[in-house]
Amino acid sequence: MFKLKEPIVYITRDLERALGLPLGTKNYYIISNYSRFANSLAKEHHNILLIKGKGILDTRELLVHSKTKRFVGSLQKAKILVFKNTSLIEKICAEAGFYLLNPSAQLASMIEEKISQVKWLGELQKYLPPHEIKNAKEIVWTGQRFILQFNRAHTGSGTILIENEKQLQEIKKKFPNRPVRVTKYIEGVMLTNNNIVWGKKVLCGNINVQITGLSPFTTRPFATVGNDWAYPHKILNKKQKKEYEKICQAVGKKLANDEWRGLFGVDILLDRASGKLFLIEINARQPASTTFESQLQSKKSKYGFTTFQAHLSALLEEKKEISKLISINNGAQITQKVLLNKFKLSSSQLASFSAKLKKNKFRFFFYENSEPESDWIRIQSFGGLLKDENSLNQNGQKLKKLILSII
Repeated sequence: MFKLKEPIVYITRDLERALGLPLGTKNYYIISNYSRFANSLAKEHHNILLIKGKGILDTRELLVHSKTKRFVGSLQKAKILVFKNTSLIEKICAEAGFYLLNPSAQLASMIEEKISQVKWLGELQKYLPPHEIKNAKEIVWTGQRFILQFNRAHTGSGTILIENEKQLQEIKKKFPNRPVRVTKYIEGVMLTNNNIVWGKKVLCGNINVQITGLSPFTTRPFATVGNDWAYPHKILNKKQKKEYEKICQAVGKKLANDEWRGLFGVDILLDRASGKLFLIEINARQPASTTFESQLQSKKSKYGFTTFQAHLSALLEEKKEISKLISINNGAQITQKVLLNKFKLSSSQLASFSAKLKKNKFRFFFYENSEPESDWIRIQSFGGLLKDENSLNQNGQKLKKLILSII
């Protein structure tokens, strides 16, 4: 059984991000926002503190709350964990005397941002697709589609597929002097996984297909809405799996050299035409899929380390002999985003929809967001959802039908 010697307090906007460990784990505590879902768990577990605000409080606001300071102060030698570190979070923790486990926010930003990431990669740029970095005004339309990325992006919002000269001219006019990353457009399947830097060791996690831009779950073509751990095993051969791990190990070792600890994610594109793999993205933080992957791992085996357990152990710099994480080859999750003027359901409609999800053996929990393209509901399945990267299998079609019934 996984044990923590000293108190760890996970402070997070969304409680689901902290559920990588069973809630009964000794010395594990969570501080988050009040919601119906969070309250249903807090009623049964005294290690959860929920804070009610005028709206949803972000991690920074939760950290400075008086209840948080009292709660953390009541624990001896408590260490703080957050989903994504920032320089402001580091400052708040330093001023409050909190011991923050997350690695450097400055390093994370340099690795995640689209322009500085290229420079940081150095010789590992060989894994990227053909690309250039230039000011927007310098880009010339050649008649070929390409990907344009601003320095900072989040779940696809800063990534644009340029398909015609008019579209390019609008960006050049609006942001002439803004540096952008211009990448060759490659048709393919987006793969991703969660990896751990544990000292000088790199543990490569389970590959899943990143469900991107799929209707009706989002209206944004590059928005990430879910993960499918079953589908990669249908499309990757042994050679490709070895190459995938080679890229993860190379990125992880470079991170280790910069004293990174714990989780990082990579997005890797499988070129449909050539079968070649290209590194697309590095996420220097806990990826959102960590929680459900860890739950799938726990369901499969009581022995070995889940991704979240290894993340915590690496952050705590524990000395343990471990060569790999628990492997899985099934399961999927998908998030329905808030669509404009949709999902304004009555209590009875919401109850009916929830009952249908349960009947079809889907796990789910609602978010209390209202902004378009923010998370509305996360739905999880112990089986895969994809028939191919752009369409749903029979299980996924059942879910889509339920979603469409309430839109």
